[in-house]
Amino acid sequence: MKKAVVLSSGGIDSTTVLAIAKEAGFDPYILSFSYGQRHSHELKAAARVAAFFKIKNRLVMDIDLARFGGSALTDNIAVPKTMGEGPLPATQQIPVTYVPARNTVFLSFALAWAEVIGAWDIFIGVNAVDYSGYPDCRPEFISAFETMANLATKAGVEGHGKIRIQTPLIHLTKADIIRRGVSLGVDYSLTHSCYDPSQQGLACGRCDSCIIRRKGFEAAGVQDPTVYVSDK
Repeated sequence: MKKAVVLSSGGIDSTTVLAIAKEAGFDPYILSFSYGQRHSHELKAAARVAAFFKIKNRLVMDIDLARFGGSALTDNIAVPKTMGEGPLPATQQIPVTYVPARNTVFLSFALAWAEVIGAWDIFIGVNAVDYSGYPDCRPEFISAFETMANLATKAGVEGHGKIRIQTPLIHLTKADIIRRGVSLGVDYSLTHSCYDPSQQGLACGRCDSCIIRRKGFEAAGVQDPTVYVSDK
């Protein structure tokens, strides 16, 4: 089996990507990050997902982006609650939940691990359709990073192969992603999306991520397994 590094946040997208990588015959090496985010529930979800897929190789990297701040996910900034109005379109202002350079940092770590283990493929669950308008989720960014990866590594320069940044979800709607995952047997009750959950890990239901998640399940015609604070 070919090795691949798969970035896993414990959310819908990265979990679906993991299922896709496994279906394609890859041996997934899972990489998650404790990066100073405001809660640990997504890492707990990533661990549940790894156990569900019986992943043998998983790393959780400790980096502290909270020391930089600048995001509602890593700083003392309130998470916006849109209360059902939906997320800002990608053409409008980038929301404060954007973490500066997060995917650039994550992919750099993934690239280093891929080079060490001899993997030519890195999977990431970025999406440029149903998302909050983050600049590091766009096809242009992924293409530029892939070019850089093949210029900046020993493996790429020596020409033994080509490093590929795999983004199988980048042009799909959230509903399409959920349908794809369901067809692959993904258990979405294991996943977590909320930016601002309760201490018990219940989803707030009102942040951009919750709204995108809820609408995705509705559009897919799939029952939403998420437990929201309003359900209690």
